[in-house]
Amino acid sequence: MGLASEVKRKSSRRGAGAPGLQLPALRHIELGMNKSDPLSISVVHPNQFSEGTSQTPGSLRLAAVSPELGIHSALWGGTFLVEPGAQTGIHHHGLQETVAYVLEGESFIQWGERGEHSVIARAGDFLHVPAWLVHREINRSMEFPFCWVVIRSTSEPIVVNLPEDTWK
Repeated sequence: MGLASEVKRKSSRRGAGAPGLQLPALRHIELGMNKSDPLSISVVHPNQFSEGTSQTPGSLRLAAVSPELGIHSALWGGTFLVEPGAQTGIHHHGLQETVAYVLEGESFIQWGERGEHSVIARAGDFLHVPAWLVHREINRSMEFPFCWVVIRSTSEPIVVNLPEDTWK
């Protein structure tokens, strides 16, 4: 079953009047905006993504929602790609939490004091990486890259690359 049909199936089971699902109070929100209002929706096309973000050996991060692209937000958003047979260096993201959606491929992720914990995330999965968690991503496929859509909890990306012997 595809992602769209799964979401539709789950939402149709809840129904519009499901308990606990209430619309937020709208009394303080003015409908309509005048042309002098600075708020707007930003669209960033793939050819506008920026490599000018913190990198980890073995991967490619591209920024899509970031101050460097003129989008001022409390969050950072972008993509993360690991080529077939590659792995990232051991790293963490400091005080940032990370939420990622696996767009394509399969990711083997290790973490812990010595990399003793692991999980596999596949296309269609979401994952959460807590702040300060030392980890690395491995692409075990020799044919296909894996790609994530990534959202971080602060606007400036934090990547702290650690020595390769960190887990020895």
